[in-house]
Amino acid sequence: MKNGQSSQIKPFYASYGGKVKNTEKMVVLGVAVVLGAGLLLTGCNTAPELTKANALALIQAKYDQAPAAGVNVRVDDLGMRQGITAKYWDRTKVYPNKFWADFTFTPEGKKALKLPGGGDVIQWRPGSATDKSYSLVLVTVVANHLKARDLTDPQDEVLPGAKTAKGVSFTESQNLDGIPDAVQQIAHNPGNKLSTKRQADFVLDNGAWKLQSIE
Repeated sequence: MKNGQSSQIKPFYASYGGKVKNTEKMVVLGVAVVLGAGLLLTGCNTAPELTKANALALIQAKYDQAPAAGVNVRVDDLGMRQGITAKYWDRTKVYPNKFWADFTFTPEGKKALKLPGGGDVIQWRPGSATDKSYSLVLVTVVANHLKARDLTDPQDEVLPGAKTAKGVSFTESQNLDGIPDAVQQIAHNPGNKLSTKRQADFVLDNGAWKLQSIE
């Protein structure tokens, strides 16, 4: 270089003193802040997702833990005639008014249905000869667990004492597996209720979803 100046070329930022270095420090600090914020947000969103499949499994596990039970079947005039056709009971006594009667379970009938209070005689006591609304309840011999189905997507909820909660609505159904076809036909007659709408609530407990209640 002329005039005895150094032949080394100074970096362009040298003329700005320490400003570039300070800028570099600020950039590094900014990146650190962004990363730290990302880690903080990640830590706040560690709650696992509650899927419909997870919710269904928790509800069904609750039902499966309960003792298996028979299905209550409302038997009306049509059901009594269906039972006679299926040879589940025979009429063994007719009363003077001609519309009261006793029906006794056959051996085949005892394998399918039973009286809630025990015994083998169905006491048929309608209000009149034309009373078609009279009915009584029998219980299936086959015992099953309730079934959960048709869940909605889990929704955020506010529950007392819970920081994180969700809820689903679903259908609770009677399980007719293993029950004879003739009994299933009677169970599907008008007046029988084989399913009920329910609400299930879940809370996050120690990082895992827990079934709180079914209503």
